[in-house]
Amino acid sequence: MAGLSTFVLVGTILSFDSFFTTVEFQTNPPSNGGGSIAVLPLNAIPCDVKIGNIIYVVKQELQEVPTITCKKEKHEN
Repeated sequence: MAGLSTFVLVGTILSFDSFFTTVEFQTNPPSNGGGSIAVLPLNAIPCDVKIGNIIYVVKQELQEVPTITCKKEKHEN
């Protein structure tokens, strides 16, 4: 059985402290499994960490390591 080769997770930041961030992830498109909670190092998120902000974890087939990106805020160009 082959593993999942490409995926997108949509995460909402629930809480954070000086070292870690707690994120609730949903798959995109949604699946029947519901959300999952992850604790990530604060420095793994490449944007300002605020409760309620959205992050994306994307892994494409040829990537060894997934990429974490942030949702563009409305006031950004």
